[in-house]
Amino acid sequence: MPKQKSYAVAVTGMNGQLGRELALLAPEHPQFRFQFLSRENFPLDDAEKMGAYLKNNPTDYLINCAAYTAVDKAESEKEKAFQINGEAAGILADYLSRQGGRLIQISTDYVFDGQSSKPLDETAPTRPLNIYGASKLRGEQLAMANNLQTLVIRTSWLYSSFGNNFVKTMLRLMKTQAEVRVVSDQLGSPTYAADLAAAILKILSAGKFIPGIYHYSNEGETSWYAFAEEIKKITGSSCTVSPVASSGYATAAKRPAYSLLDKSKIKRDYQVSIPDWKTSLAVCLNILLRSEV
Repeated sequence: MPKQKSYAVAVTGMNGQLGRELALLAPEHPQFRFQFLSRENFPLDDAEKMGAYLKNNPTDYLINCAAYTAVDKAESEKEKAFQINGEAAGILADYLSRQGGRLIQISTDYVFDGQSSKPLDETAPTRPLNIYGASKLRGEQLAMANNLQTLVIRTSWLYSSFGNNFVKTMLRLMKTQAEVRVVSDQLGSPTYAADLAAAILKILSAGKFIPGIYHYSNEGETSWYAFAEEIKKITGSSCTVSPVASSGYATAAKRPAYSLLDKSKIKRDYQVSIPDWKTSLAVCLNILLRSEV
């Protein structure tokens, strides 16, 4: 019986939410040889170092989880955001194309302007409201132009038991404050990074690779306010959660008012089963609360 081929998979952003969730699941997939890369050994703002790594480590698949994610700060650091989120994705795609490697580029719902009233599919017009969204859109465009074997996954409202995110911020504030005020007029769906990691590994294991754009978030629709209310409910917090309009919560970067993603394509092409956001939130909170004991 011929030995099954082992594929080399590089993952950037190893210390981020998605990178760490992928690392947890990696041992379940022995057909892949994973290499998890940090900012130190694979800096997205250093094309020479990235090229040297890929030259010395031929890669079948690269999952680009690394990004400049400081949405508000990006408004004053446009060049840096575009270098890391935009130009770097194009450079990676080009290097991989020369090797015959494939790229999975992680993107965002912030490529949209929030004016839709129905779930956004992959063909919906893009019109970013902020620098972060514009830089991520540029990354999508350059990646797909420089490597025809690029698969883009747009996701939204990412959280995990790792890193800094809305869920962990709410947990902290609900313990220390009598009231938290949360925006109630931005609608979308949260994404548990562990679910997204599982979906990515299902794509890698599918025996087929269909380039193009895909959307992934957990099922269901909510607002940031209702998201916070669900955190309060699950944890039994006595903190008051008060709704506030976006207009009353000033931020440097504008956010889309509606960015619910249509996941029909990824479910059809890769038979991905997507949990409801409340179910996944409960799973994540259970992990976080157990870690406090």
